[in-house]
Amino acid sequence: MEVRHLQYFVVVAEELHFGRAAARLQMTQPPLSQQILQLEEELGVRLLERSKRKVELTHAGRVFLEEAKKALAQIQRAADMAQRADRGQSGRLAVGFVGSATYDILPEVIRDYMERFPNVDVVLNEMGTSLQITALMNHQIDVGIVRMPVSQEGLCFETVLRTPCVAAVSKEHPLSAKTEISLADLAEQPFILLSRAIWPGFHDEVVGLCRQIGFSPSIRQEATEFQTILGLVAANIGISIVPQSAHNLHMRGVVYLNLKHPPIAEMAMAWRACETSPMVREFLRVARQFPDEYPEKFRRGEDG
Repeated sequence: MEVRHLQYFVVVAEELHFGRAAARLQMTQPPLSQQILQLEEELGVRLLERSKRKVELTHAGRVFLEEAKKALAQIQRAADMAQRADRGQSGRLAVGFVGSATYDILPEVIRDYMERFPNVDVVLNEMGTSLQITALMNHQIDVGIVRMPVSQEGLCFETVLRTPCVAAVSKEHPLSAKTEISLADLAEQPFILLSRAIWPGFHDEVVGLCRQIGFSPSIRQEATEFQTILGLVAANIGISIVPQSAHNLHMRGVVYLNLKHPPIAEMAMAWRACETSPMVREFLRVARQFPDEYPEKFRRGEDG
């Protein structure tokens, strides 16, 4: 039994006239009659009572009509789902992300993606960059938002956001009255930095830039989250260098100052080089539309 047999029978059953059914199907009447006979022979039951004056459904025909319509609807649904899946419009997408991505890129990208593809089940997994690399290699996540620099054979990386860094100081700090400073102005200050284990590239760049201008930063405290760092800054325990997007945390008592020649924090998308998923393709397309750079300058701000 083929799908066309069901389609032909449904049209005949709805029209109860072979001529009208043939016209609707854009075919001639004899082949249509032959197809219905083949269907009845395959089923071993008579579906239609035919006479010169009319065509009627048998009891078996009425039962078969109801089930045939259900089957055709299910087949169409399966086809629609396959087409949506091929276009990346349905399925399950596991996304890994570093915590700091929630300050800038993640909310907008996820919102835009889910608005465009409401039938995709997006599963979010917060994890560090190294854990995302492992999860991608093990097919535990489909795409990641990671901190650069990082590399791994078999994975692709594409920077989607470059954020200038700013100095974060307590509103009680003498430097808080300034609008712009240089790293040299921080030479005698105790630093609170993100742990190197969390973001080695960022940590090394900040320390390296300080050394290039003649001093090694005095690191008083390291932390694993920018929110913790800013809390310690607000307590006037030290100063910090943070991505400009950390301003979105709205930490009370912290003032953000522009830096001359600031370090640049980069966020990137990561995915398997052999990936063929249309959902990943479309997620990357959405992420690429996010502005890839914050403004070089932003209004000096104090939160709280």
